[in-house]
Amino acid sequence: MQKHIVIIGSGVAGLAAAVRLGAAGHKVTVVEANDYVGGKLTAKMIGRYRFDLGPSVFTMPHLIEELTKISKQDVKFDYVILDKICNYFYEDGTTLSAYPDKEKFATEVQNKLNETKESVYEQLKYSATAYDLIGELFMEQSLHKLTNFLNLKTAKAIINIGKLKLNKTMNEVNSARFKNKKTVQLFNRFATYNGSNPFQAPALINIISHLEHNIGAFAPKGGMHDITMHLYNLSVNLGVEYKMNSRALQIKTENDIATSVVTNNGEIKADIVVSDVDIKHLYTKLLDKKYYPTKIMEQEKSLSGLIFYWGIKKEFKELSLHNILFSNNGEAEFNSFFKEKKPYNDPSIYINITSKVTPTDAPEGCENWFVMVNVPHNESGQPVTYIEEMRKNIVAKINRILKTDIEQYIEIEEHLDPYLIEQRTSSAGGSLYGNSSNNKYAAFLRHANNSSKIKNMYFCGGSVHPGGGIPLGLLSAKIVSEMIAEKQ
Repeated sequence: MQKHIVIIGSGVAGLAAAVRLGAAGHKVTVVEANDYVGGKLTAKMIGRYRFDLGPSVFTMPHLIEELTKISKQDVKFDYVILDKICNYFYEDGTTLSAYPDKEKFATEVQNKLNETKESVYEQLKYSATAYDLIGELFMEQSLHKLTNFLNLKTAKAIINIGKLKLNKTMNEVNSARFKNKKTVQLFNRFATYNGSNPFQAPALINIISHLEHNIGAFAPKGGMHDITMHLYNLSVNLGVEYKMNSRALQIKTENDIATSVVTNNGEIKADIVVSDVDIKHLYTKLLDKKYYPTKIMEQEKSLSGLIFYWGIKKEFKELSLHNILFSNNGEAEFNSFFKEKKPYNDPSIYINITSKVTPTDAPEGCENWFVMVNVPHNESGQPVTYIEEMRKNIVAKINRILKTDIEQYIEIEEHLDPYLIEQRTSSAGGSLYGNSSNNKYAAFLRHANNSSKIKNMYFCGGSVHPGGGIPLGLLSAKIVSEMIAEKQ
């Protein structure tokens, strides 16, 4: 039976939900506060340079291909398979390249970090085993539905529970495996993919490295924004209606049933409401306070980011698409974020250069640098004051490690910080992934994909199950669409 479904927000999860629900024959209306779709997954021309403004890592492309197939449209999403995952740089001059080829990567780690190849193989096998045991269970279905645990997959996970090292942190498992702190730091860094602390996050978070090292790393040919536009076009061709510059102001309920969405442009009646907005914004701004889930709201928020977009008038041959310049003290860095609640003065720096894959993103002989450091989410809600100081630290570190004077090559510059992220995306304090995963029960503590108190109310996006990042956002939309289908 066709329903009128209103989706609030057009982040990657909202777009994916629009495709799935439109393909299922429903009338779908998406209300978006901005004049563009995509949420954090958007792009901008700054002078002569094109930048993806948000997420920069692309894994699990089959999830995009699945949406194309569901839409029954004869279009192709173009992407390339990367032959190098990331270049790593350390303060003492050590450099290392991570390759999707296991033998090549293990050899590189052996030669550069003096580890055994076997330790690398064991790490990759561990992450693959963990993913095989709990990936589908935790990522592709609701954890808030008992029947989802009554199957052979769950039984297999329980039988092999010892392999999952549930009582260990990421750092504990990685430190036991490797003798070089640099190797530990390399694998610990995957905790930042969901904004967490490897010294607190459960060892299971190591499954994130499986996506790149065992499945593969990819890049859309036209940049990450191609994901946004591909999903948007699929949904429009399915008849989905977008109401831009329409900020949701209230979700109306009658007898605990969602009935409509009120926007600055009027009220839209709905049989079903799907939210793709941060849950803190949802519960504090859009829903009656009687629905406020106190325990979930009290959980620790994920990291945010400070990003500089630099047009660089030079090509750096030693850099690839993805590059990390590591902090000299990983533990002190994360303590600063999560215990002291402040940026770290020697941050690990991530540099993404899409012109390495798509040369037209920068003028000939130039590069478009997306330069990001992690910072705590912005609890104060006020403009941040550390931008100039952090920029100096970033520039100094780049100059030291790459042996350059980067300032002379910066042709254009803009930045994005936690305050601006919150203003543009309504994410609490600019947190990039909703709540952090800094305890072993984190997966079970994320907000469910449907409401237990409001009928016909569903949730997708990075602040709910299964978590933040593009793949999990896409999977949250899949879970929601399947739940709605079950109710019809």
